[in-house]
Amino acid sequence: MMLADHAQVADGKLFINGGGWTITGPGPVPFAIALYIEVPWDRTNTKHHWRLELLDADSEPLTVETDDGTQPIFAEGDFEVGRPPGMKPGTPVAIPLAFGFPSPPPLPPGERYVWQLTIDGDTDEDWRLTFSTRPNGPQSLAA
Repeated sequence: MMLADHAQVADGKLFINGGGWTITGPGPVPFAIALYIEVPWDRTNTKHHWRLELLDADSEPLTVETDDGTQPIFAEGDFEVGRPPGMKPGTPVAIPLAFGFPSPPPLPPGERYVWQLTIDGDTDEDWRLTFSTRPNGPQSLAA
């Protein structure tokens, strides 16, 4: 998983621009999340559900006000990958994914956040992207 200025998938490959940052803002800035998932052999040809949720430093979901009330900030979807013909049994099958956030919600300055990935209800410490927003003031103009 990686935070980037822009990411996309083409021809089964991830194309990443401005990848690997951990500080942004303080105002809303478009960004992307690049994922490279290795699906175990025995979990291919099965639909999987993923969810990326934005959490605060205390691992509580961040929320925004919508027409439907207060809602958590997240993206989710499904993927399924098949076994290519002739692939050696036991070999994981990779799937690259990229998600753009062209209009992210404003985040308070000077705070730490986490994008947490969940697949089929499971998560892992390695499936977390942490980042911070710059504080307001003269120091936020540097970098």
